[in-house]
Amino acid sequence: MSEHNLYTKLIGLLDERGAAYRVIEHEEEGATEAVSALRGNTLQQAAKCIVVMVKIGKKTKRYVLAVVPGDRRVDLNAVKQLLGGTYAGFATQEAAERLAGSVSGTILPFSFDPELELVVDPALLAHDELFFNAARLDRSLALRTADYEAIAEPRRAAIAQEAA
Repeated sequence: MSEHNLYTKLIGLLDERGAAYRVIEHEEEGATEAVSALRGNTLQQAAKCIVVMVKIGKKTKRYVLAVVPGDRRVDLNAVKQLLGGTYAGFATQEAAERLAGSVSGTILPFSFDPELELVVDPALLAHDELFFNAARLDRSLALRTADYEAIAEPRRAAIAQEAA
């Protein structure tokens, strides 16, 4: 699925569900800090989306779309423990982009692939609105948090740690 198709799919889903959101057009940018400055949101409101691969035993792999506030980083150990895994690491770029349906820097805080479990740190959900690149480097969304939770139905878990 191309990023523009995924963007259209997301907007269609949000409209269908009556979500309160705003589209923000900006210069092409995928880095959380830089794009937050362009959008005018705090890093705490930015949804940083990282695909994590978790090994369960020797032969099973599971993938998690870990969503944390932009001022934090994913706690791989917490994700590993959450899934009862033996190892957790960042998915390869190829696997992350295939499962997420868009390129790095534009990954949505939504999962449209049954192989990708959505887990969100509760700290991100403490704000009225969250911000993320909308499957495109030149377009972001500001989405009401209550609508995000109702539509995405993420698993909530403490998976963020302070940035180094």
